[in-house]
Amino acid sequence: MASSQIQPSDREQKKKRIIMMILLAILLMSVSVFLVERKDSSIIVVKFPSGVEIEAEVADTPEKLLFGLAFRDELPPNSGMLYIFEENGLHRVRTKEYRFPIDILWVDESHHVVYMLEHAEPCAKDPCPLFGPPPEAARYVIQTESGFLKKSGVAKGDELKYALRM
Repeated sequence: MASSQIQPSDREQKKKRIIMMILLAILLMSVSVFLVERKDSSIIVVKFPSGVEIEAEVADTPEKLLFGLAFRDELPPNSGMLYIFEENGLHRVRTKEYRFPIDILWVDESHHVVYMLEHAEPCAKDPCPLFGPPPEAARYVIQTESGFLKKSGVAKGDELKYALRM
């Protein structure tokens, strides 16, 4: 009888070890997502009517869609982040854990600027404000360095041109 009581606890211990190993593997994979910066990001060149261009990193992973420009120390000049939404809508964005202010553009499906916001302040902790929604449906949101809208002369209704950087 003593041996039959030992076997179930051995099985329980093995189950616990396996579960712990699986949880540890999941944790390590999750951490690696944040520690390893991907170099294969898609870049879209966005050209404004004034001739100014930015290189916009496409938010094309779940992490980029969730965090955007959060945790970055700076945004190089004439660069930004481009969010491409599956549907037109009144999309809102926030700047939680951003370390610098940004300008935000909402752009419709035909690539026309429908709304702009200058100098959205970073937010260190909740509750963080939501910026938007635009007055009209938008398909894209572009985040750039603060001051970009003024410097480049962007106006509501401007048509933007997109080109994939190879």
